[in-house]
Amino acid sequence: MTPADQRLWATLTHIGGIFSNFVAPLVAYLVLRDRGAFVREHTRAALNFHLTMAIAYVAGTILSIVVIGLFIIWAAGIVSIVFGIIAAVAANRGQLYRYPLSIEFIRE
Repeated sequence: MTPADQRLWATLTHIGGIFSNFVAPLVAYLVLRDRGAFVREHTRAALNFHLTMAIAYVAGTILSIVVIGLFIIWAAGIVSIVFGIIAAVAANRGQLYRYPLSIEFIRE
Protein backbone atom coordinates (compact mmCIF):
# COMPACT_ATOMS: atom_id res chain seq x y z
CA MET A 1 0.00 0.00 0.00
CA THR A 2 1.39 3.40 -0.93
CA PRO A 3 1.96 6.05 1.75
CA ALA A 4 -0.87 8.14 0.27
CA ASP A 5 -3.24 5.17 0.52
CA GLN A 6 -2.15 4.54 4.10
CA ARG A 7 -2.85 8.17 5.00
CA LEU A 8 -6.27 7.97 3.33
CA TRP A 9 -7.30 4.78 5.13
CA ALA A 10 -6.00 6.03 8.46
CA THR A 11 -8.01 9.23 8.03
CA LEU A 12 -11.15 7.31 7.06
CA THR A 13 -10.72 5.04 10.09
CA HIS A 14 -10.72 8.00 12.47
CA ILE A 15 -13.71 9.61 10.73
CA GLY A 16 -15.55 6.28 10.71
CA GLY A 17 -15.03 5.96 14.44
CA ILE A 18 -16.93 9.20 14.99
CA PHE A 19 -20.00 7.81 13.24
CA SER A 20 -19.88 4.13 14.19
CA ASN A 21 -18.01 4.09 17.52
CA PHE A 22 -15.70 1.05 17.45
CA VAL A 23 -17.19 -0.81 14.44
CA ALA A 24 -15.33 1.04 11.64
CA PRO A 25 -11.97 1.01 13.48
CA LEU A 26 -12.41 -2.71 14.24
CA VAL A 27 -13.11 -3.59 10.61
CA ALA A 28 -10.26 -1.34 9.44
CA TYR A 29 -7.84 -2.89 11.93
CA LEU A 30 -8.75 -6.44 10.93
CA VAL A 31 -8.52 -5.70 7.20
CA LEU A 32 -5.62 -3.21 7.05
CA ARG A 33 -3.26 -4.15 9.89
CA ASP A 34 -0.88 -6.02 7.57
CA ARG A 35 -0.83 -3.34 4.87
CA GLY A 36 1.70 -0.97 6.45
CA ALA A 37 3.05 0.26 9.77
CA PHE A 38 1.42 3.69 9.50
CA VAL A 39 -2.10 2.42 8.85
CA ARG A 40 -1.66 -0.34 11.45
CA GLU A 41 -0.74 2.17 14.16
CA HIS A 42 -3.62 4.49 13.31
CA THR A 43 -6.23 1.74 13.14
CA ARG A 44 -4.96 0.30 16.43
CA ALA A 45 -5.06 3.71 18.12
CA ALA A 46 -8.57 4.42 16.82
CA LEU A 47 -9.82 1.00 17.90
CA ASN A 48 -8.38 1.38 21.40
CA PHE A 49 -9.86 4.85 21.80
CA HIS A 50 -13.32 3.94 20.56
CA LEU A 51 -13.41 0.81 22.73
CA THR A 52 -12.60 3.11 25.66
CA MET A 53 -15.43 5.43 24.61
CA ALA A 54 -17.80 2.44 24.33
CA ILE A 55 -17.02 1.61 27.95
CA ALA A 56 -17.73 5.24 28.88
CA TYR A 57 -21.09 5.07 27.05
CA VAL A 58 -22.04 1.87 28.88
CA ALA A 59 -21.00 3.35 32.23
CA GLY A 60 -22.98 6.50 31.45
CA THR A 61 -26.02 4.47 30.48
CA ILE A 62 -25.87 2.51 33.72
CA LEU A 63 -25.34 5.68 35.73
CA SER A 64 -28.15 7.51 33.94
CA ILE A 65 -30.34 6.33 36.79
CA VAL A 66 -28.73 9.24 38.55
CA VAL A 67 -28.19 12.43 36.59
CA ILE A 68 -24.37 12.08 36.34
CA GLY A 69 -24.74 9.35 33.71
CA LEU A 70 -26.25 11.76 31.22
CA PHE A 71 -23.25 14.05 31.65
CA ILE A 72 -20.87 11.11 31.08
CA ILE A 73 -22.65 10.15 27.86
CA TRP A 74 -22.61 13.77 26.65
CA ALA A 75 -18.93 14.27 27.55
CA ALA A 76 -17.88 10.99 25.90
CA GLY A 77 -19.67 12.01 22.71
CA ILE A 78 -17.97 15.41 22.59
CA VAL A 79 -14.55 13.89 23.38
CA SER A 80 -15.03 11.26 20.67
CA ILE A 81 -15.87 13.86 18.03
CA VAL A 82 -13.11 16.32 18.95
CA PHE A 83 -10.29 13.80 19.28
CA GLY A 84 -11.51 11.88 16.20
CA ILE A 85 -11.22 15.03 14.09
CA ILE A 86 -7.78 15.87 15.52
CA ALA A 87 -6.59 12.31 14.80
CA ALA A 88 -8.00 12.39 11.25
CA VAL A 89 -6.17 15.65 10.51
CA ALA A 90 -2.93 14.20 11.91
CA ALA A 91 -3.35 11.04 9.81
CA ASN A 92 -4.00 13.09 6.70
CA ARG A 93 -0.78 15.02 7.34
CA GLY A 94 1.17 11.78 7.72
CA GLN A 95 1.74 12.19 11.46
CA LEU A 96 1.20 9.59 14.15
CA TYR A 97 -1.39 10.45 16.79
CA ARG A 98 -1.91 9.15 20.31
CA TYR A 99 -5.40 9.56 21.72
CA PRO A 100 -5.42 10.86 25.27
CA LEU A 101 -7.66 8.97 27.74
CA SER A 102 -7.29 5.77 25.71
CA ILE A 103 -6.90 2.34 27.31
CA GLU A 104 -4.47 0.08 25.42
CA PHE A 105 -6.62 -2.99 24.69
CA ILE A 106 -4.72 -3.83 21.50
CA ARG A 107 -0.97 -3.65 21.98
CA GLU A 108 1.65 -3.30 19.27
